[in-house]
Amino acid sequence: MSDASLNTASTQQGDAEFGDYFALLKPRVMTLVVFTAFVGLLAAPVGVHPLVGFAAILFIAVGGGASGALNMWWDADIDRVMKRTRKRPIPAGKVSEDEAFAFGITLAGFAVVMLGLATNLLAAGLLAFTIFFYVVIYSMWLKRWTPQNIVIGGAAGAFPPMIGWAAATGTISIESILMFALIFMWTPPHFWALALFMRSDYDEAGVPMLTVTHGRRATRIHILVYTLLLAGLAIATAFTSVGGPIYLTVAIVLNAAFLIGALRIWRRDEGMAEDDNYAVEKKFFRLSLYYLFAHFVAIALEASLVPFGLGGW
Repeated sequence: MSDASLNTASTQQGDAEFGDYFALLKPRVMTLVVFTAFVGLLAAPVGVHPLVGFAAILFIAVGGGASGALNMWWDADIDRVMKRTRKRPIPAGKVSEDEAFAFGITLAGFAVVMLGLATNLLAAGLLAFTIFFYVVIYSMWLKRWTPQNIVIGGAAGAFPPMIGWAAATGTISIESILMFALIFMWTPPHFWALALFMRSDYDEAGVPMLTVTHGRRATRIHILVYTLLLAGLAIATAFTSVGGPIYLTVAIVLNAAFLIGALRIWRRDEGMAEDDNYAVEKKFFRLSLYYLFAHFVAIALEASLVPFGLGGW
């Protein structure tokens, strides 16, 4: 029996538990979705009833989880090859591909309909488009076709604050677009740093990440360019209605640290990187996680202090 047949057989014989289905939702990614959507909701200039707000965040989270399940369904073949994904429920034989698809599509429909009923059609439409973009545009098309996969595909992860804002206001504004842009511009340097020290995974899976198609030198240059653009955008956001002195302070400190990290990556050659096991790249990647979280915490703090006359300008 071939390896593929063995994989299929083990998957069909898997005995899935609750934890396996929960893992399909990509809980770590869902945490980012929930948090940024909540900040978008909180930063909106109108009040939302707590029950409506809770329902909005819940259904956005379910929609984000549905995207993760459908992504794992489609990417099951490459997940079996890549070291960091081999233990996911489908390649591990816990959940079949058909079960993952049914689970994901059911949650997606449920989340979109319920968000529309709980808030408004714009928020539901944005959630539906986000799921479509992540599963079809990114997973099925861009990821395996172009080295710009993570650049364009990053839009899927950037929509949650816009959805939260729309759930509260029923509109799209410059502030919600800037929160979208902050995540959108952060995504490429974040993932390219990961790709620098995980290139073998993408090579083996045949995914055309920039490190594979253009090499690590080009990837280092791209990280620096995107970090410069991101810094300008992040600091400019401080002077909008979602910004303020707290956000500005956070943006200046973190973007200075991020730029220093990008410059260190840009100055390196492969010999230096291999000698220290890509320590600089790994440090930059870890910093990128705190970077996005801290910016949105600052936006949330500014919004929370406005009713007391302390937040914003």
